[in-house]
Amino acid sequence: MAIAKAERLMNLALCLLGTRRPLSKRELRGSIEAYLEAGSDDSFNRMFERDKDDLRELGLVIETVENLDGDTGYLARRDSNRLPPITLDAEEAAALGLAAKVWQQARLAGAASGALQKLRAAGMPEAEDAYEVHSALEPRIPVHEAAFEPLMLACRDRRPVTFDYRKANSARAEQRQVEPWTLECWRGHWYLAGWDRERGAERVFRLSRITGKVRSRAGAFSAEVPDVVTVRETVESWAGETATRTARIRLRAGAGYPLRSRATAVRDRGDGWDELEIPYGHGLDAWLVEFGPDVVVEVPADLRADVVDRLRAVAKD
Repeated sequence: MAIAKAERLMNLALCLLGTRRPLSKRELRGSIEAYLEAGSDDSFNRMFERDKDDLRELGLVIETVENLDGDTGYLARRDSNRLPPITLDAEEAAALGLAAKVWQQARLAGAASGALQKLRAAGMPEAEDAYEVHSALEPRIPVHEAAFEPLMLACRDRRPVTFDYRKANSARAEQRQVEPWTLECWRGHWYLAGWDRERGAERVFRLSRITGKVRSRAGAFSAEVPDVVTVRETVESWAGETATRTARIRLRAGAGYPLRSRATAVRDRGDGWDELEIPYGHGLDAWLVEFGPDVVVEVPADLRADVVDRLRAVAKD
């Protein structure tokens, strides 16, 4: 059905762009096969109005003209729908080239490369690349999770999905019904923000904890999609960025550099371990678990208990 609609929109756009005079609905219906197959005039009129609105939303300028007989006609003048010449300086071209190299995996890699080739064919200058193969800097966004591509497409198409999800402190996965909003990469991990239908609230899911396949579901979203989904702020809050207390931990010497960068105080114990003061907020336990045996929580006791519970859940899995 999606292919049929795309073909219908393309045919309508070609008719409107290819005519030198306004075409009436009757003429358009006789020129496009999908309109000829419409069961009734009402069905055709609804289909045509939706298609016309979709083309306008895509950026096509469609004029409505009334002739001397009072009939309404439609056309899309070429001069009104011609894109201006592409003019990019060397710095802008370099920025686009760098952005195209970021996506090394998944569906976006081909799209980014193809877009860059089209821009270069249109006259975009070849800029000196500071990120060639031999450079020490390699701009990449890794995408290892199989759930990334189906979720990316679901976010784009506004399609509800279901998937099995295992929380960090749980040994078993649970099925979630989610209306996906957007994806966000934070500290090397991908997260999905969306509306959890069963819980009736916004939730954030780490893609590496999604097990099995992501399955699409029919139907429209039941919750309004916010204009700006602050996934990064939500994830940071869950990971302890919004600190209300201070935790004291022991960290093995030479390990846990991300923790050291956040520490407000570091003391060498002299036994191969360092003592760190870390800002403590909700979710710090999930982050500490990632460092395994290199981290020991001293205080507070509730944080220590949460870390132990998470490690036990992982050991049982």
